[in-house]
Amino acid sequence: MQIGVFLGEGFEEVEALTPVDLLKRAGHNVLTVSVSHSHHVMGAHSIMVKAEYCIDEVHLDNFDVLILPGGGGYKNLEKCDALMRKVKKFNEKGKFLAAICAAPTIFGRLGILADKKATCFPGMEADLFDATYTGAEAEWDGNIITGRSAGCAVPFALKIIEALDGKEAAAKMAGGIYYDHY
Repeated sequence: MQIGVFLGEGFEEVEALTPVDLLKRAGHNVLTVSVSHSHHVMGAHSIMVKAEYCIDEVHLDNFDVLILPGGGGYKNLEKCDALMRKVKKFNEKGKFLAAICAAPTIFGRLGILADKKATCFPGMEADLFDATYTGAEAEWDGNIITGRSAGCAVPFALKIIEALDGKEAAAKMAGGIYYDHY
């Protein structure tokens, strides 16, 4: 299984790197991908991250899961036509899509949240359009996984592990990092 975490300038660091870390611990092949032409991507809090790939260096069809972190960088993700086309195709194929904080609003604007439960950064729920906003730390409905905010990065990552590997694997990971709320 190959998982892509997409980084746009201004991304929320904890929302991107927590899923990278926990999914790698769970044994998944996780790649960071910059949506610009530079491997170096500045996060929202001036943390420079070197992505393993730029978007034009990867074959998006090779991914099984796409993860979109939030922060101001979600706007740069949404401006990336190649990524947006692939998000739509993933949804059509029922492949997993995950987004946290402001990024679930991308799914809303693409029209792929209709009749699904979803969460996002409080105050942005109107941009989820036809979804049912739950306000949960993390939500999983069908092929869509959403997270509320930076403070929910661990439950968001655990929800992705649960979707991919089962509840027991997610609970084991939670225990392994001494996260007591899963």
